[in-house]
Amino acid sequence: MGLGKFSLSSFSNDSKGETLDNKDSKEVNAVAPIDSDSESVNAGELVVLDNGDRRIGLVSAAFLITNRILGTGIFSVTSTILSLSGSVGVSLILWVAGMIIALAGLFVYAEFGSYPSRLLQRNGGEKNYLEYVYKNPKFLVTCMYAMYVVLLGWASGNSVVFGEYILNAANVEPTEWAARGIGIACVSFAFLINTLNVKAGLLVMNVLGFFKVAIVLLISVTGWVALGGGIRNSEFEPTGAFSDAFDGESPSGYGIVMSLYNVIWAFVGYSNVNYSLSEVRNPVKALKISAPIAVVSLGVIYMFVNIAYFAVVPAEVIRGSGRIVAAHFFRIAFGETAERACSVFVALSALGNVISVIFSQGRIVQQLGREGVLPFSSFFASQKPFNSPFTGLFEHWVICVITIVAPPAGDAYNFVMNLISYPLNIINFFVAIGLLWLHYEARKGRREWTPVIKSPIVVTAFFALASLYLVVAPYIPPTGGQNVYNDMPYWIHCVAAWGVFFAGGVYWVIWAKILPRYGKYRLVSRDVLEDDGFWRNKFFKIPYGSELSEEEFIEEHQKNL
Repeated sequence: MGLGKFSLSSFSNDSKGETLDNKDSKEVNAVAPIDSDSESVNAGELVVLDNGDRRIGLVSAAFLITNRILGTGIFSVTSTILSLSGSVGVSLILWVAGMIIALAGLFVYAEFGSYPSRLLQRNGGEKNYLEYVYKNPKFLVTCMYAMYVVLLGWASGNSVVFGEYILNAANVEPTEWAARGIGIACVSFAFLINTLNVKAGLLVMNVLGFFKVAIVLLISVTGWVALGGGIRNSEFEPTGAFSDAFDGESPSGYGIVMSLYNVIWAFVGYSNVNYSLSEVRNPVKALKISAPIAVVSLGVIYMFVNIAYFAVVPAEVIRGSGRIVAAHFFRIAFGETAERACSVFVALSALGNVISVIFSQGRIVQQLGREGVLPFSSFFASQKPFNSPFTGLFEHWVICVITIVAPPAGDAYNFVMNLISYPLNIINFFVAIGLLWLHYEARKGRREWTPVIKSPIVVTAFFALASLYLVVAPYIPPTGGQNVYNDMPYWIHCVAAWGVFFAGGVYWVIWAKILPRYGKYRLVSRDVLEDDGFWRNKFFKIPYGSELSEEEFIEEHQKNL
């Protein structure tokens, strides 16, 4: 069966192996092929095949999502969204639309994560889901995803925001290169603390998480006080933003899609639990209860925060505020001293997000090295010299610095944000289409698909169409001077994102085709239960003419490690 250039998985129900429980899986299935759906499952059953330490409960799972989503987006994108959408009313509608898209994505990812198979219910998120569905050409999805992880500077955008708010707190004009310089210092600090002392990095993340929650709640409450006439100082005047909320220019197609990109940027992280399912005590409950509570709660808080911004800060000030709208809010509501204090808190929030992101991305790079996907895999897989994923963290730090420095002045933040969001929508589209295909195959009786959580077909289709729209619509030319870039073409992030996936395709040709041919070996993949108790995909090079079978060669290789 095929879809485009990809061949989709089709499994026979008569080739299922034995269901294993947590107790005996290590002895029986130390190495298993990843090419088959080897667990026999019934609807509603949870088959646990990892022996690792499951330390994440329902509350921690909710905070995993909360801390990842609540970065700097809500403090930095309101100005851009209002400018592009044309009015307060349309701006708020787009925030609701973004939350609905995030919830639809959450249901799609929850269905994949709830399927009781070690191939899906483990650490890794969308990488596992794409590999599970798009099996041909062999290893192509793995290579393209690897380049997506390795070549994008996820932590760079919030590093720049950190610099801008620090300069504002110091009462210094936040020039572009000054903000970038402080942003580099921010990501460098995050790199060092995650490298030298992992526990200290986790402690800093948890402490800084408090500031994020405290700020958004304070802003929300202050907004309602302002609407009730409770703010009385010389700076504040009622804005009247809701007397005619739709007064303004009609939004263009380009304005709508770029506004949605900003909203979705503020919701990135709704699938964060899926990256850690091997460590969650009850993955199904976490996906069914913790994740929706976290996303809906933050969606409601985001609406309250935006209402507060519009109630306190005049619309023309918001449009010209760039990424420091929260600072203007505190200045008008509480005075200049509060503005500077707020800038410090938002900067700390940004720092916490950067530490969290580089913490995760460094480990993803390390895991790709452990699987054998990356060149010099043993180098990236190492824990030396600080018993931390130093090389993975260092790789991400280098990419972040390049991403911060490379764009022209004035375009760094928007370019980084769009460069992260655009390929994410491409991946989301293929994840959603893959789930629809699994349902189609199950309906035809060609495979078993019995997840514990089921995303309604209409929700999955909506998420696929929304993701497709966000992939196609950025090619609509901007009108009325709405280009989000000052000195770059409006389509630059689209071309750069496709370039990343193209690089993955080129790497696949070299790594999976050319090198095995000239190196005289076959590349095979197996699911391996490692010493920490978690199953991982791993690649092996089996020489041509080997007298051992694939399984014997891999077993011998594992013994010699």
